[in-house]
Amino acid sequence: MISYAELKNSSFNDLPIDDFWNTGSERELKMHKIHSYPAKFPSFITTKSIEYANAQGLNARSIADVFCGCGTVAYEAGRKAVDFWGCDINPVATLIARTKSKTYQSGRLEKYFEDIVNSFEFEIVEDTYKNANKRLKYWYTRRQYNELYHLREIILESTPKYSSYRQFFLVAFSNILKPTSRWLTKSIKPQIDPNKKIIRVLPAFKDQCKFMLSAVDQCQYSERSLSIIETANILDESISPPNVDMIVTSPPYVTSYEYADLHQLSSLWLEFTNDYRNLRRGSIGSVHHDYNFEREAKRLNSIGNDIVFSMYSIDKSKAKSIAKYYLDMQNVAKVCYSMLSQNGMALFVIGNTEYKGVRIDNARHLSESLLEAGFSDIQITKRKISNKILTPYRDKNGKFTSNKSGRKIYSEEFIVIGHK
Repeated sequence: MISYAELKNSSFNDLPIDDFWNTGSERELKMHKIHSYPAKFPSFITTKSIEYANAQGLNARSIADVFCGCGTVAYEAGRKAVDFWGCDINPVATLIARTKSKTYQSGRLEKYFEDIVNSFEFEIVEDTYKNANKRLKYWYTRRQYNELYHLREIILESTPKYSSYRQFFLVAFSNILKPTSRWLTKSIKPQIDPNKKIIRVLPAFKDQCKFMLSAVDQCQYSERSLSIIETANILDESISPPNVDMIVTSPPYVTSYEYADLHQLSSLWLEFTNDYRNLRRGSIGSVHHDYNFEREAKRLNSIGNDIVFSMYSIDKSKAKSIAKYYLDMQNVAKVCYSMLSQNGMALFVIGNTEYKGVRIDNARHLSESLLEAGFSDIQITKRKISNKILTPYRDKNGKFTSNKSGRKIYSEEFIVIGHK
């Protein structure tokens, strides 16, 4: 770790790789793999964070994640019997996170699974395709849509309303939506694969449930810890985050994935919205913002100001999006400071990026934001992103590749820590 004060006039890129933050001491548990999720947080980071905090004299009994995503920090905090509070604006993410954070009776799960499969096999599949959402018609054949509709209705009929058991099977349902559609596999750009071999619904659901059941058997959550997960933007004034000893989080990148677009199938099937585009609004890092750039840009800190106006002469639209992201992150830093108990610690995992030749230094901007929010003793180090080392480019479809003709992506990210 090196202090931000020492790095004021030098590049974060010159930092050596810190092996402590590169790998965990155990294999990632199956529960972290029950649902696909882009740019997922490495599970061992939470354990490493608690170890680091202990070494600094902080005994963290409560942890928050203000961009909790699919609940990686939530699950790992529970394993350590540490209370957790988290939020995320994406309802698909918080559904997955809550599902990970619950305890289950394996016998009840297996009984519900048998009931669902038996009902699917013996009940007649009705043709409901003509009344389908237009966007779902775009992604599904008539047969696949009808079978998925049938399966969803059986899950709702077979499980108790509002129960963790219903959530469990809805997550299983959600994770088979792309394999059973015409969606191009592992692409960050929603597009049809004309050559895709589409998987049938029931076999896909059976395999998914069996994997999730084995994940439950592998490791149960501690009964002693409290886990609260809210579907909200951390900057939403309607929520009241608790005071915590520690924050462990990974903010979205400034040129981030459009999570609303990537999770549109789940959002529509689970009826979180009738139009997935509505879920873009209010998300940090989204290009879909409406604000007064000329007035608000004056609130950018010095780092944000330099980056935004370097971009402005190249791409005004992107510059405005970056400015909104940085303004939001400056407010996130203030909220995080207010959430922490005295002597508490906030740890951020954040990566830099580049757009049209302009280096977008998110880690430096965040460090400056933490300093201005009141944090002291800001420390920075660097880790490798293992899945990007061998495939450091993206092709035209957004897939990772080793082909140098693709768009280069960064294979490193930073750990930024602030103390209160």
